[in-house]
Amino acid sequence: MLNPSLDSWDQAPAAGEVERLVTATVAGLVYPGREEADALVTTGATESNLVALLLARERLGPRLRVICSADAHHSVGRAAWMLGLAPPVGVRTAGGRIDLGALAQTLAIVPGPHCVVATAGTTDRGAIDPIGEVAGLAARRGAYLHVDAAYGGGLLFSHRRARLLDGLPRADSVALDLHKFGWQPLPAGLLAVRDTASLAPLSLVADYLNAPDDQESGMPDLLGRSIRTSRRPDALKMAVTFQALGWSGLARLTDRCCDAAASLAHMIAERPALRLLTRPEISTVLFRPVAADAMPVPEGNALVAGIRRSLLADGKAVLGRARTAEDDRLWLKITLLNPDVTPAHLDRLLDLVEIATPRTVPAAA
Repeated sequence: MLNPSLDSWDQAPAAGEVERLVTATVAGLVYPGREEADALVTTGATESNLVALLLARERLGPRLRVICSADAHHSVGRAAWMLGLAPPVGVRTAGGRIDLGALAQTLAIVPGPHCVVATAGTTDRGAIDPIGEVAGLAARRGAYLHVDAAYGGGLLFSHRRARLLDGLPRADSVALDLHKFGWQPLPAGLLAVRDTASLAPLSLVADYLNAPDDQESGMPDLLGRSIRTSRRPDALKMAVTFQALGWSGLARLTDRCCDAAASLAHMIAERPALRLLTRPEISTVLFRPVAADAMPVPEGNALVAGIRRSLLADGKAVLGRARTAEDDRLWLKITLLNPDVTPAHLDRLLDLVEIATPRTVPAAA
C-alpha cells in the first residue's frame, strides 16, 4: 500500500490520484490562475533541470544553446552534456545574480535557438536572479525560459517573501525541491510547466503498462509522467505535509529560517573578528575570519578551509564552503533550513569559528 510503483495506473490507482492532486496544487502555486499548468514529480532539481532542457530541445530543436549565469547549478551543464547539446554559455554575475546587460549581449551574439536558465537561490550565495527582467529578455528572443528554483522556490509559501520571485509565472518551466523548504526526505523534486501540452515529448507507449485501449477506456497514463519507469509514490509524503501544515504552516517555517539567517548576519556583523559577505536574500550566509583577509588570497583561503576541516574533524560543526567569482575568496557558508534553530545555537557556532581561527594551520585549500 505504501510503496507501489507509479509506472502503471493499475498498480497504483490511489497513489496515482494523490500524485495528480499534489502536482495540480503545486502547478497552481507556481502558475496561479493558469488552468493549463502542470507539474511532474522528480527525484530532485538535477532531474528537473534535465527534463526541462529536454523539453526545450524538443520544442526548439537539437541546435539549442543553453545560456545561464556563471553561478548556475552544475546540473545544468551536466544536463546539456547528457542531451548532446553544446556546453552552456555562462554569463557573468554581479553580486551573485546574472548581469542583465551581459545576458542581453550574449543572446545577441550566440546563435539561437536559446534556452535561458535563471536561478532562484544559487548554491553558493542563495542569490535570486531578476526573473522578471530575464523573462523579458528571453521573450524578445523567442527563448525557452527555465528557472531553477530548487532552493528559492520555497519562498512561494511566504507572503512576506514571495515578491522576491516576481516574474516566475512567465517561465516555461520551474524546478522545485521540497527537500529544502518543505522539509521532505529525499527524493522530493518537482518540475512545474506552464502548459501540460509541453510534456508531450515524454509520452511513451508500452502495452503492458499503458496500452492505448486502456487509456481510451479512461485509465490514466502514468508512464508519460516521468523519464523513469518504476518510481515511488513520493507525492504521498508531500500530500501529508500539505494537509498537516497548510500553506500558512509552511510559510511560518520558511519565514523562521529566513529570519534566523538575517539574525545570524547581524550577529556576524557585530563581531570584529568576522566579516560578513552580504545580507542574505533567503537563508544562506557567507562569512570569513578577518584574519583571512589580512593574508594573500591563497593563504587566506587555506585558513578558511582549515577552519572548516578542523571543526568537522573535531565533531563540533559542519559548515559549508563557497568561493566568490569576483575575487576568488573562500568563505564559510551556513544555509539555515532548521526552523527551530535559536540565537544561542548560532552564537555558539560563531564562537567555535573564532576559537578555531588562531590555532588553524593553513593548508592547501
